[in-house]
Amino acid sequence: MSNVDSADASPGADAPAGRSRLRSLTITCSAIAGLVLSAAVGPFAQAPTLWGLVPIVLYAVLALIGMDIIVATVVAVISALLIMLPAPAAVGELLGESLGEQVTVIGLVIMLGAGVGEILRSTGIAATIVRGVMRVVGDRSRTAATLGVMVSCLILVASLGTLAGALAIAAPLLLPIVARLGFTRSATASMMFIGGCAGLALAPFAGSNVAIMSAAEVGYLQYLLYGAGPLAVLSLVAGLLIVPWMQRRTEGTGDEYDAADLGATDEKPERGSGRATAAFGIVLVASVAYAIVSGAGTTFPLLALPVLGIVAGLAGGLGPVEIATQMYRGAARLVNVFLLFWLLAVLFAAIDELQPFQVVLDTYGADLRGLPPFVFALVIAALGWVGVPGATAAQVVLLDKVFGELAASVGVTTGAWVVVLLFASKADTYGPFPNANMVSAMSLARSTNLKNTLLTGFALLVPCCLMYAAILFFETS
Repeated sequence: MSNVDSADASPGADAPAGRSRLRSLTITCSAIAGLVLSAAVGPFAQAPTLWGLVPIVLYAVLALIGMDIIVATVVAVISALLIMLPAPAAVGELLGESLGEQVTVIGLVIMLGAGVGEILRSTGIAATIVRGVMRVVGDRSRTAATLGVMVSCLILVASLGTLAGALAIAAPLLLPIVARLGFTRSATASMMFIGGCAGLALAPFAGSNVAIMSAAEVGYLQYLLYGAGPLAVLSLVAGLLIVPWMQRRTEGTGDEYDAADLGATDEKPERGSGRATAAFGIVLVASVAYAIVSGAGTTFPLLALPVLGIVAGLAGGLGPVEIATQMYRGAARLVNVFLLFWLLAVLFAAIDELQPFQVVLDTYGADLRGLPPFVFALVIAALGWVGVPGATAAQVVLLDKVFGELAASVGVTTGAWVVVLLFASKADTYGPFPNANMVSAMSLARSTNLKNTLLTGFALLVPCCLMYAAILFFETS
């Protein structure tokens, strides 16, 4: 290469490397600064303390600037432990107890879903489903496929009442379709996250939704009219804009799927794949129906997924040993996801011990009387969003017990209270911090880019805030 060539090439070659070094330095310095701050406040912090927000804020920052998600989770856990300063034995207990937490169960469900996906691929069921769907949506209709994926996730999550469990069943069926159409992993995660969250809001048997209806003393139709219905419609409409934007953002960056690995190629159908697909479909429908009737929760997929895999394998001509091998092979690919969710469970348990959100409630809870109904509703909705993360049924009930009578006394209507409780229990799913539902959709889409999933949540959260603010304004005027 000539000197002229070298001179011309050097700036272009050095710029990406320079940006990469700067990015790496920024990530490292941010992590160190967060840990130093945690170590500095640890000896003086006693629960409940607002310093408990440091680990979750640090986690969000590290994810947004691009740190590997597992490493970011480890840093956040260390930050929480530095603030808690527990005895070594207590750390061991925290790690052990977190293995049985619901968040960790979600990680196990995701692994089992990957095992079922391997069975569907090897028996040709995935390819058969893809060919059937492609006849409906067409090879070039990304818009139709986007809407189809979101609606499919919505229906299944609404039926089961659990996002991770339902998406674990849907993912092996949907991934081959999006792979054939050239969607990136991040765009697929956006589709599944948007559709799944809309379905979770609509789920008639989800614990938090039942708690909202009970607290506000409304029926399901009124709950849909004021709260969940507008959210579901807005989500689907916004998704048709967000997913193409995410696709353009990530296309050509190495974020694509290997279609062959997912059983999404145009190869000749496997012998008996039609029979196996029918058997799988029957058991899938029966499982969903049973879950609806019995009110089964997040743990039900721990039984349903292996049964689906066994039925699909036997109907596809596989022997018991081969079924076990295929299930293990698929699940083994996502061991890192199980580890991630276990670490998340540890992080959330540590934050619960520090009780930062109790400080928020104690500080502002007594200063709300006398506010206009609209302002009161906005404050309680925001307080619930920040103060009660990932609200379960019990937490929704707590919010109603603390502020329900006060809300009625200042003139907040029943419809407005439905909106307040729904927003308080669902808004944190979309941001500003990472959460289990967000990571579930991302992991099941086989994506590792938490930043893009966070951006999807932000893109939905802004119009949702505006929509619910408008509803509250008209309901309290």
